[in-house]
Amino acid sequence: MPQDTRHVIILLCTRNGENFLAAQLDSYLGQSHRNWSLWVSDDGSDDGTPALLEAFRARHGADHDIRILQGPETGRAADNFLSLLTHPDLPPGIVALSDQDDIWLAGKLARALKHLPQEAAQPMIYSAQSFYINARGVRRGGSRPPAAAPEFGTAMMQNVMAGHSMVLNPAAVALARQAGHVDIPYHDWWLSLLVAAAGGTNVLDRKRCILYRQHKHNVMGAPGGIIARLYRIGQVVSRSYGCWIAANARALEGVTPLLTSESRNRVQRFLSAPARYGLQRITLLRDLGLHRQSRPQTWIVYLAAALGRV
Repeated sequence: MPQDTRHVIILLCTRNGENFLAAQLDSYLGQSHRNWSLWVSDDGSDDGTPALLEAFRARHGADHDIRILQGPETGRAADNFLSLLTHPDLPPGIVALSDQDDIWLAGKLARALKHLPQEAAQPMIYSAQSFYINARGVRRGGSRPPAAAPEFGTAMMQNVMAGHSMVLNPAAVALARQAGHVDIPYHDWWLSLLVAAAGGTNVLDRKRCILYRQHKHNVMGAPGGIIARLYRIGQVVSRSYGCWIAANARALEGVTPLLTSESRNRVQRFLSAPARYGLQRITLLRDLGLHRQSRPQTWIVYLAAALGRV
C-alpha cells in the first residue's frame, strides 16, 4: 500500500505546561507519518512553557513549519482551541488537535489518516482511545470505547469523542471555520456535535493511540472509578449539564445555515419548547430523539429533565 503523504497541521494549545510539554513535543518527532507542521497557541503561560516552545522551534523549524501564537488568555481550553481553528492564516487541510501533557504513540497520525478517506467531501472527525498514565508516566488502565460514534441525537446529550485525539478532515475544518468562534463549554463536544448536525460523520477508532496523562491540573480527566462516575451523575442532575446542552444548542441556532434541515428543526424545537418539568420534558427529549449512549445514562438524563435541569 502506498504511503499516505497528506500534510497534517497539529494544533497544540498550551498554558503553564512545562512539566509535561517536552514529552508531547518529542512524540510528534516520533510519528511514523512525518509530513506535519505545528501551530501553537499559548494562553498566557508564566512558567517555562514559552522557552520550551521556542527551543523546539529553533531545533526543528527547518524540517517542520512551527508557529507560536498568543492565545486569547481567557483560561478556557475551548477558547484557545477555537482561536487556532478560526485563525485567519490557518491554511486548509487536515488538522490534529493536541493537548500539552499527553504522549502520542508512533502510529497515531498514520492511523487517523487511514480512517479519513482522501476523497471524502463531507465533514469527518476521527477520535481514538487512550492508555491512561499518571504524572510519572506509569500506565493506569485505559479508555473504554463508547457503543458507537455519535450521531446528532446522542451528540446533543453526550460527548464521547476525545478531543486530545481528534483529527479533522479538510471539510470539517472548513465547517468549524464557517461556524466561527462560538461560546461553548467544550471544544471537542462542540466539534463532534457540529459535524453531526451538518450531516457529517464522526469516526470512532477502538484502538488506543495516545498516552493520556492524568494529573491534578487536568481540565477534564478520564471518567474512571466509582467516585468519578458518581461525580458525573451529579453533574447531569445538577444545573451544569443543562447549561452545557443549552449553550451548545444556542451555538447551533446561530449557525443554522450550516445544518441539515432535520437538525435545524430539532434544535429549534428544543430551544423553543416551554420550560416545563416532569413527564412533558421527558416526552420532548424522546420525541426529538435526544438520548445518551446507554439506557441507564439516558434515564439519568430523564431524571434531570423531570427536575427541570435539562
